[in-house]
Amino acid sequence: MESESLSKEELRDDVRSVVQTTNLIKNEIKKIIVGQETIIDMLLVALLADGHVLLEGVPGIAKTLLAKLLAKTLSVDFSRIQFTPDLMPADILGTLVFNTKEARFEFKRGPLFSNIILIDEINRAPAKTQAALFEVMEERQISVDVTTYPMDIPYLVLATQNPIEQEGTYKLPEAQLDRFIFRLIMDYPSLEEEKSILKKFLVESDSVMISKVNGIVDRVHLEQLRRSVNSVTVEDSILDYIARIVHFTRHHGDLFLGASSRASLAIMRSSKALAAMSGRYFVIPEDIQQVGYAVLNHRIILNSERELEGMSTQDVIDNIISSIEIPR
Repeated sequence: MESESLSKEELRDDVRSVVQTTNLIKNEIKKIIVGQETIIDMLLVALLADGHVLLEGVPGIAKTLLAKLLAKTLSVDFSRIQFTPDLMPADILGTLVFNTKEARFEFKRGPLFSNIILIDEINRAPAKTQAALFEVMEERQISVDVTTYPMDIPYLVLATQNPIEQEGTYKLPEAQLDRFIFRLIMDYPSLEEEKSILKKFLVESDSVMISKVNGIVDRVHLEQLRRSVNSVTVEDSILDYIARIVHFTRHHGDLFLGASSRASLAIMRSSKALAAMSGRYFVIPEDIQQVGYAVLNHRIILNSERELEGMSTQDVIDNIISSIEIPR
């Protein structure tokens, strides 16, 4: 492991850099966003763990704005795609265009060729357009005709969806859901937060406020931060803890579908990022518990009996985590 070749002092310096940088990013985002601290933290965890995020919540609670602000703190390319029922795969991947001057076909790149991709209302596109995302989300490459185009680093998909409105929407395939490291559920602000939002936007518009957000991290710096996260130590007992949690989902009586091995890797990577953001160069069980719900909630399916009884995935995940002995 890379962490074994680094001294504790070097690991502490790496972690200190992660803490300082993520705090700067959070301060920029909080110039506009009121509350949602946990969501912001988990977005940064996903960024450091190199994972895509699905943001879910009712309209008007700043899902899209939050994704745009995170992108603005990063000095990398950004594109936004509004998914609609008539959107075709070529609209997002790109298409071959005939160049009459040179008498040959040229590939015109679509909006997926960027670094940070905001997909608004991802569940409004049909199955064939959803399937066009499978390769690029998992392998960071796009294949068109006989040519494969690798994506630049970093490559992060931030997608939003409204869980309430069903008309004109398509359920995301399980294979696609599994490619998101987290599904983060945003809730309404509290009463005090609502008052703060009103005061913050009393005079200035959204666009003016967004212009005040500064870029904090460039491509090179982000790669350095990710290397620091990779150096975080994970003891064998912690790996065993992760494996037991995920394995239990596959044999739990309340579940029709358990989590994949991709979920185990997601918990490990995200817990390392959370540990570094917390100022530690080693993972503790609390890190696993903190990221567990966001990693698992979209990867498991309740059986029909429990669904009819009104049980939630939160209940099952809490039950699984509490049932497994915490490593000492």
